Amino acid sequence: MAKNRGWTVTFSGTGINLALGILYTWSVFKGAISTSITKGGPGAFTWEPAALNDPYAICCLVFAFATVLAGRIQDKWGPRVTAFMGGVLVSIGLILISQTTSYAVWVIGFGLLAGTGIGFGYAAATPPALKWFPPQKTGLIAGLVVSGFGLASVYIAPLSQYLLRAWGIQSSMLFFGIAFLVVVCGLSMFLVNPPAGFVPQAPAPAAGTQPAAPKPQADAKPSELIRTGSFYIIWFIFFIGAGAGLMVIGFVAGMAQKSLGELAFIAVAILAIGNAGGRIIAGIISDKIGRRLTLIIMLLFQAALMLIAIPVVGAQKASPILVVLIATFMGFCYGTNLSLFPSLTKDKWGLKNFGINYGLVFTAWGVGGFVMGRLSQMLIASTGKYTSSFLTAAALLVVGAVLAVFLKGKKSEPQAAAQK
Repeated sequence: MAKNRGWTVTFSGTGINLALGILYTWSVFKGAISTSITKGGPGAFTWEPAALNDPYAICCLVFAFATVLAGRIQDKWGPRVTAFMGGVLVSIGLILISQTTSYAVWVIGFGLLAGTGIGFGYAAATPPALKWFPPQKTGLIAGLVVSGFGLASVYIAPLSQYLLRAWGIQSSMLFFGIAFLVVVCGLSMFLVNPPAGFVPQAPAPAAGTQPAAPKPQADAKPSELIRTGSFYIIWFIFFIGAGAGLMVIGFVAGMAQKSLGELAFIAVAILAIGNAGGRIIAGIISDKIGRRLTLIIMLLFQAALMLIAIPVVGAQKASPILVVLIATFMGFCYGTNLSLFPSLTKDKWGLKNFGINYGLVFTAWGVGGFVMGRLSQMLIASTGKYTSSFLTAAALLVVGAVLAVFLKGKKSEPQAAAQK
């Protein structure tokens, strides 16, 4: 019964993230706003073209930092209340912007309200799921829950395009606002923590081994967490890994446009599938060989992809197949961060204050995406090519891999038992 309850909580969290992943489809909405500005006329958007990305950029930053507050609320009042609040905030934000073309209101509605709501929903989805399962499944469960966020654009992007063509941008926002209120708030009812004293059943040890004696897990407070060197190493590695991935996601459609033309959306959709797959597969691998080794492998793989992308994207006639493959594997590498870092946080600092502790770690995602995105755009604007962006990202990823070597590894219980 407890096992089934754990899977219900896990897939409810995945469903919430499938809705909140609307963030990754901003490029679709941005295109509609840009078209409205160009066409003009009554009721058209009148924003400055340079401001088109502002609601999205602010949403990313608010999302990242809202997870700190949401984590605290989640630890204190539980995941159900936190996710419900998230659904309400996203809904209010989207319904608000559905009534206007005002730049300021869109910054408030999409940037602040929806960003906060996404942070609340995201922060509430993973912690309860992890509490229902033994440490040997931490990576798998974290990967499954966050895979929904990565996979969301596979269905939201085409759905958004259909709604925009049929009803326009403001009616589309109203539709999403109402739908997300129902979906996120409804699924939040299934997010529950295990009862006090619950101990998840560990899998049976392999033949010929003795089960390792369970070790009491240190439950660090946020004030203790920020006094450890490990926190800053993990934060900076996350900043690099997430920043490099978000940088690529930001201009993959432009990369693909040269070789795929109107079919460039295929590269974006496949990148999303790779993104979701990376979260699950890296979680499973890290349960087997450890978080640190998995992280080092993925960072170096991502750095190699950045270097491979330079001649492929810079070619006069870029190969569509190679562009799609690179986009897929870059999405995969980016996705690995979103399961490895919550798993690392849980392993090192426990589950009692996991919500706020991971919220502090997750701020690296928002800062990394903002800084690396801006840096990349500046480099592209000054050179007219992607080369310097890819080289900068590759160098930083190698630095991240070197830093990961200094993280203290942690053997899984089956590994520890096998060595006795």
